[in-house]
Amino acid sequence: MFSTEYKYECDKLSNIVIGCAIEVHKYLGPGLLESCYEKCLCYELSKHNLEYKNQLYLPVHYKEIIIEPGYRLDVLIENKVIVDLKSVESISPIFKAQMKTYLKLTNVWLGLILNFNVEVMKNGIERIVCG
Repeated sequence: MFSTEYKYECDKLSNIVIGCAIEVHKYLGPGLLESCYEKCLCYELSKHNLEYKNQLYLPVHYKEIIIEPGYRLDVLIENKVIVDLKSVESISPIFKAQMKTYLKLTNVWLGLILNFNVEVMKNGIERIVCG
C-alpha cells in the first residue's frame, strides 16, 4: 500500500520533527499547555521550510454521509506525518488508538505522539505506523 520511498521520506521527516520537538522541550521544559508547545513546534518546523497545517479539521465519511468536522489533527506535516501533541502524565492506549484511526482516515503512514510533560523528551515520543 505504501511504497518504500514514501516510507523513507516519512522517516526522514519524522527525524526532523523529533529534533524540533527536542529543541522546544530543551528550551521550555515540561508543564505548559499543549497549545504553547504546538505553536513553538510549528515555529521550528517553519525554520526547516516544512509545509504544515495545524488544527486541521477533517470530515469523516460514514457510509452515505459526511460528518463535518469529524476530527481534528494537531499538525499535519508535508501531508506525510501526523503529529499529536500532549502534555499529560503518560501516553495512554487510547491516544495510540486515536492515532491509528487518524492514519487510517487520512491514508497517512506515520504518526507521532509527542508528550512534552516529561523530563527528557525522548521518553515522550511514540511512533505509530498504519498497517
